[in-house]
Amino acid sequence: MPATSVSHDSLRTAEDELAASSTSTTPGERETESIDVADVIQAMMRPWESLAVPRNYLNPQVVDVRDQCLDTVVLSPCPVCDSEFARPTFEIRGLPHHLATCLECGLGRLHPLPSPEELGRFYPNEYYGSPGAKFEPMTEAIVRMVGTVHVQSLSRNLQPGSRILDIGCGRGVLLSSLADRGHEVHGMDVSETAVAGADPRADIRVAPCITEVGYPSDHFDQVILWHVLEHLTNPREVLSEINRILKPGGQVIVAVPNFSSWQARWSGAAWFHLDLPRHLFHFPVSGLRRLLTRTDFTVTREQHFSLRQNPFGWVQSAMNKRSTLPRNALYNLLHNYNDGDNSVTCPWKQRALRAAYFTGMPIAGALSLLSTAARSGASVCLVGQAG
Repeated sequence: MPATSVSHDSLRTAEDELAASSTSTTPGERETESIDVADVIQAMMRPWESLAVPRNYLNPQVVDVRDQCLDTVVLSPCPVCDSEFARPTFEIRGLPHHLATCLECGLGRLHPLPSPEELGRFYPNEYYGSPGAKFEPMTEAIVRMVGTVHVQSLSRNLQPGSRILDIGCGRGVLLSSLADRGHEVHGMDVSETAVAGADPRADIRVAPCITEVGYPSDHFDQVILWHVLEHLTNPREVLSEINRILKPGGQVIVAVPNFSSWQARWSGAAWFHLDLPRHLFHFPVSGLRRLLTRTDFTVTREQHFSLRQNPFGWVQSAMNKRSTLPRNALYNLLHNYNDGDNSVTCPWKQRALRAAYFTGMPIAGALSLLSTAARSGASVCLVGQAG
């Protein structure tokens, strides 16, 4: 079935449409026409008409609607600034969700937020890869090598035997490296599938949210949210809970895609790190700082370079801007799953994609260094200290 995009106008509520129709009456004229209940129901259902559900949710098409949708929409209070006013930015073809940007703080928000049942469909088993390996062997080796450098950065100020919690730990690659350094490692994830093959040295809990695990107060020396906060429906509540379970002076490390970065602005709807509909919130640096401050953290460090995230984001986003290529085709090729229409199965096309990848990486690396120097990297990491 062909997917159809949902226009911004179709997202108006039935009440808005009925109110608009009533403006044709003259001043002082009493409204005598009755409201047909069937008309109300039809207006409420209009956003869902002719809506084709995609075969899967891994890489749906994203459309930039900033030029078509200039109206302000009213949403629930923003978790960063409490403003209710936003502007539609991107639509997801085949899904009744769109991304709107807060007019006060610049936070991108998926609207409406998906239900727990929908969230489960957004993360099919293929999303996690096979147990113990998410990517093909060569890419997996590179990921683990980069992860070693990453661990050195995270643990440089920690005492041996520190108690560390990784939220959204997945396969526990990070926890394994931290355990090798003598730390007491704990993990938490929402999916049994996600943690399959994890290091047995890690104490891993599976729960819908960190707020439901019940860790004691003042328990951890460090809590890591590495590209996880953007996936959560309640980022402010999660950070408040982390502050509670951290020891005084403990650290929270939060890394997210940078919605205010050069890469995001250049790529638009083609940005690899949008990852709609799984990314529910899209943080500019100023918004993430503000959220940490609101949850009683003191920001002590800001980092804009990620060897794993930034260069690849440039290459894949550039490919996404070419309409002849399936969205995220290179990522799908390197990943341990086949995404149907979004995968390239022809051998010579696969070789061409790999060649373009390795050819483009030097340029992508240079762009990543330049954007880092300008404090506009595609990925930003903030370190917050609990009071």
